[in-house]
Amino acid sequence: MTVLLRAQAAAAGGQWPVVVVGAGPSGVTAATLLAQYGVRCLLLDRWNGVYPQPRAVHLDDEVYRILDRLGVAKQFSAISRPSEGLRLLDRQHEVLAEFRRSHADGVHGYPQANMFDQPELEQLLRDELERHSAVTLLGDAEVTEVSQDGHGRVRVDFTDRRTGAHESVLATYVLGCDGANSVVRSSIHARMRDLRFEQRWLVVDIATDVDLDQWEGVHQVCDPRRAATYMRIGLARYRWEFQLCEGETAADFGSVQDVAPLIEPWTASVALTDLELVRVAEYTFRAQISDRWRDRNVFLLGDAAHLTPPFIGQGMGAGLRDAANLSWKLAGVLAGDLPADALDTYEAERLPHARFVIRLAKLVGVAMTRGGRAGNLMRRLLAPRVHQIPGIRARVLDSETALLRRSSLVLRPRVSRSLVGRLCPNAVLADDRRLDDVAGRGFAVVVAAEPTATQASSIRRRGAVTVVAEPGTELGDWLSRGRARAAVVRPDRTVLYATRDLDAAIRALPGFQATAAAAHAGPRATEAS
Repeated sequence: MTVLLRAQAAAAGGQWPVVVVGAGPSGVTAATLLAQYGVRCLLLDRWNGVYPQPRAVHLDDEVYRILDRLGVAKQFSAISRPSEGLRLLDRQHEVLAEFRRSHADGVHGYPQANMFDQPELEQLLRDELERHSAVTLLGDAEVTEVSQDGHGRVRVDFTDRRTGAHESVLATYVLGCDGANSVVRSSIHARMRDLRFEQRWLVVDIATDVDLDQWEGVHQVCDPRRAATYMRIGLARYRWEFQLCEGETAADFGSVQDVAPLIEPWTASVALTDLELVRVAEYTFRAQISDRWRDRNVFLLGDAAHLTPPFIGQGMGAGLRDAANLSWKLAGVLAGDLPADALDTYEAERLPHARFVIRLAKLVGVAMTRGGRAGNLMRRLLAPRVHQIPGIRARVLDSETALLRRSSLVLRPRVSRSLVGRLCPNAVLADDRRLDDVAGRGFAVVVAAEPTATQASSIRRRGAVTVVAEPGTELGDWLSRGRARAAVVRPDRTVLYATRDLDAAIRALPGFQATAAAAHAGPRATEAS
């Protein structure tokens, strides 16, 4: 591994444009998206392959849309199941409230809630990564230190876990995707801010060919004595989570017989011999967010930047959103298309949404587990009416990235109905393709009518594509509701600018030629271990 790395580092002039620390979902997503722009990346991971234990089990349609950008949406559909939504149950498992999701494709082009097995998804991401010539993945490489010299260079020190050999590389930018115990975060002296939620939970994964015949959504049992969550995550895979009582540990639940009393409300009709205990583990659910996500050329993504209790299934998805937000900006800056201060928008855009998701997950967790008998009574009285309160259903179910504030990449006017700062729908176009299929990896200009030849030429010169939103179509109606006839859509599908004047939209369109660099990505990707 060391010899290979030295040869590759020398070929790159001794410095990599980007080093990504951590090859979990956030790190592999960031590296893949950067590779799509031809940005050479070194991806370091302390493990030699996909971490085998399931953790995340849910992602929404916005994150599914990111998987499409990565090139794995079709493969993901084969290993995932749409979910019916969420039910709140009392301790007797009677339904307190129900929030249904549609299996039909939403505004992003995919089902709103999807259950899956994380190791299977990570393998899909790794398989796709191998297709990209710009990425080198080194396993068994444990990063020990990250330091900056003040001149735009970042040194990354790491150890070969097999041989004990020490090595280092230089990078222009470093992305810390190395999880809750992030070495990168410690290296930039960032601190996790505690949002005052910490609970010990037992996670149980069961495999069985017997259908449990349960409602195909997430069951949240609201019980201060033993709160629980149940969900089906695959054709023959099921997940339970139980709040642990004082003195209990995972060691108390090491067999199917041990967990049987906990899962019995869902498995009473199934023989224990038909159930295979895949794993049982103890987790401490925390709500934390880093006090800063960047120090000069070093950035934090995923669990290195934020920790979310799992009650609304947004932990892993938040990391993929981080990668999707930052990658195109980084590619644009490296290519000279965007000014360096474009990177200032990363934390400004992602932190408010991450904080909102964490607080919402904490709220659901508190509602499930706190209050004793009085809490049970309040839940029984109020929960059945919760879905009738305007806006509550959307708040519980809708995890879409919220409206972004005005910045150099969000030219938002002082009009509340403006499309600017919101996501553009992945609408079906007149030729049956979706917007993302046409827009590709760069900017797009969505227009209500065909541009003139001069306007179309100006858009092309800036590296963007034109998408005509014909009247009466989903995209045409979207423009009309926003009182616009033209919208500049960023590579992450956020609207940068919207107006009734196409020429004004073209003037606001950055020159973004980073997509052209993908043709010069260098030798084929290598995985060294």
